[in-house]
Amino acid sequence: MARIDELFRLVKQTKASDLHMLEGLPPKIRVHGDLQIVADHPVLTEPMLRQYLSEITTPRQWQRYEESGDLDFAYGLEGVARFRCNYLRQVMGRGAVFRQIPDKIVTAEELNLPEAVANLAHLRSGLVLVTGPTGSGKSTTLAAVLNIVNRAYKKHLITIEDPIEFVHENIKSVITQREVGQHSEGFASALRAAVREDPDVILVGEMRDLETISLALTAAELGLLVFGTLHTNSAAKTIDRVIDVFPAGRQPMIRTMLSESIQAIVSQLLLKKIGGGRVACFEILVRREGLSNMIREGAISKISSMIETGKQDGMQLMDQGLMDLYKRKIITGEDAYMKAFTKRSFEHLRSAGVFEEKGEDDDAVELDKA
Repeated sequence: MARIDELFRLVKQTKASDLHMLEGLPPKIRVHGDLQIVADHPVLTEPMLRQYLSEITTPRQWQRYEESGDLDFAYGLEGVARFRCNYLRQVMGRGAVFRQIPDKIVTAEELNLPEAVANLAHLRSGLVLVTGPTGSGKSTTLAAVLNIVNRAYKKHLITIEDPIEFVHENIKSVITQREVGQHSEGFASALRAAVREDPDVILVGEMRDLETISLALTAAELGLLVFGTLHTNSAAKTIDRVIDVFPAGRQPMIRTMLSESIQAIVSQLLLKKIGGGRVACFEILVRREGLSNMIREGAISKISSMIETGKQDGMQLMDQGLMDLYKRKIITGEDAYMKAFTKRSFEHLRSAGVFEEKGEDDDAVELDKA
């Protein structure tokens, strides 16, 4: 058994989302959004951290980390969970961050996904973008949507990820999961090949560059259902980001392709719940009459108005979602204000949040008692 497995078990037991290990500091875990020290664990020295990290890598992975200073892969601890592992070098030496991936796919019902988001599983073609900052739950949402497809339809689903996070079982559908760096050189090459592998649905774990975005748009135009992720925080900014990736001469054509293929954009954030835990807040844009013209004509500023008035179609702005969570007493007024786009509308809520400052000792989690 690898020594780090004990820490992974602590992450599972405490329902933490992440484990942070940096040379010169004791390990820390993130519980409900806050970092807490693992009590009674010594400060991580270089030899100690080297042993922790090297035990769960292959010789080839360790060599790649030693040469480049970065490494991404997934590690599964049977009976506990899977972890997305990121190794790095930092000013004090070695470091690593591990994100816990649930050992089973959380369903749309368990996540309380809005109906409009869950219904994306029933689309036949087009492009669906799920966006948000790192750690906002994009992968969890997409896994739940693909799970609906898997249980409802006899289709071929291809996922291209870096690394593979949720492992899907074949239920009604056939699911092919490919990991960048292990099964393919990159997102673009894997996506180019996927189009020739008789897919019905393709998940692109991250649309990082011009070539990948261009191929995703082409696949959607060919009649496939393509899911992708971006690190944007609203529907309007997502459309701008996709178009701005391309040189000016290609942008008119890309606007047309995007206007014809886009089916939905879901942006999400994770916030602390009152009483513990975290909750997702969504901005949802779904295709309706007039959207194509707005994208083709570059009238992106009108999209927010379309979302605001599209409640009957399941649409909502992020600020509308934040206000709803506050009124239902799920999040504090302070958190709603901090995440809101239009701060003025939330200014009166700032005093509604009550926070207590904690000392480091209060945040310590004991390794042997958790």
